[in-house]
Amino acid sequence: MRLPRVTAVLAAGLLLGTALTGCGSASGTADWRAAAAMPSATASPAASPTPSRSASPSPSVTKPSTVALLKAGNPNGHAAVPAEAKAVDTTHPTRVVGNGTPASCTSAAVVAAVAAGGIITFSCGQAPVTITMKATAKVRNTTSRVVLDGGGLVTLSGGGARRILYMDTCDEAQVWTTSHCQNQSSPQLTVQNLTFADGNSTGDRAEGGGGGAILVRGGRFKVVNSKFVRNRCDRTGPDLGGAAIRVLDQYQGLPVYVVNSTFGGASGQGGTCSNGGALSSIGVSWTVLNSLMTYNTAVGNGANPAKSGTPGGGSGGAIYNDGNTYTLKIAGSIIENNHANEGGGAVFYVSNDRTGTMSIDSSTLRGNRSDGFETSGLPGIFFLGAHKPTVTGSTLSH
Repeated sequence: MRLPRVTAVLAAGLLLGTALTGCGSASGTADWRAAAAMPSATASPAASPTPSRSASPSPSVTKPSTVALLKAGNPNGHAAVPAEAKAVDTTHPTRVVGNGTPASCTSAAVVAAVAAGGIITFSCGQAPVTITMKATAKVRNTTSRVVLDGGGLVTLSGGGARRILYMDTCDEAQVWTTSHCQNQSSPQLTVQNLTFADGNSTGDRAEGGGGGAILVRGGRFKVVNSKFVRNRCDRTGPDLGGAAIRVLDQYQGLPVYVVNSTFGGASGQGGTCSNGGALSSIGVSWTVLNSLMTYNTAVGNGANPAKSGTPGGGSGGAIYNDGNTYTLKIAGSIIENNHANEGGGAVFYVSNDRTGTMSIDSSTLRGNRSDGFETSGLPGIFFLGAHKPTVTGSTLSH
């Protein structure tokens, strides 16, 4: 079963009072770019598997107060976090990676634990540790839940050579468990208190490509108190994206939650991909709470559909969303100093049938450069949807 192709065909019409012409023509010429003025603006105001443990002296690590644990997200973000978006209690893990030493925390151990499923913690010693993955850890669709908790000390690295984590409910190699693989309630994947560094899915076109650190299709997925740095995916392509995370399908259209997490965070630490230097999706809703997205880049060129003579891409410096009916909610977050070669230095949002909605609350979007086009009155954003995004208590500026 393959994912139906959903492209951001930007049809001619009216966008918030601005006329758009030439969108979605056979030649792919985007004449609407010239019509998109870019002034600054300020807007005011489930069950886990049967418990089993690997051999280790303790299911968790006692972390001394002198160790600086991972702190991610916007420290000044105060958006309410719903219960289902909060971190999972890992006091009683199903399995533990490592036996108390850094050397015992290996790529093979992570791969095996993820395949087995359940609540997974790490026992790698009392200092921060980086585990360089020799293979991508893949969720088996026969597991109901996978929780990967790094305890604030663990970095999973792709070594610049591979994607770090993968879940696809429609991948036969990971077992088909229903006749509606694209819309099933499990597995439920949670990553928390982890850093994902140097993931690279370049050349891997599974489900169309993208997802330098994490690729997800189906089930449910959330990210809590985690950091993503220096991740990459293919540099060209009209619709692929997500240097950090790419998501395709979620059960019953429920949102992916991204909570208290950082993407980039400093110059040289951001993600790089054709589209979506941090996040990318097709037909998936997102709720981004109390998070930080800075210095991410969409480096493709030619937009979507690709302009004649170009490979396409270059939109959504931080976030690239495409599809029909879906939502994007940003609250308590900072999106700053991201860059798109084409449209939406901060956010590219297209609802092809104009039913999708976007809201921004108690957030700051500033310094996000769109070299090609963006929507008048929404600095750093290109938007096509049901109605103008709802903006409350937020600042949008160049």
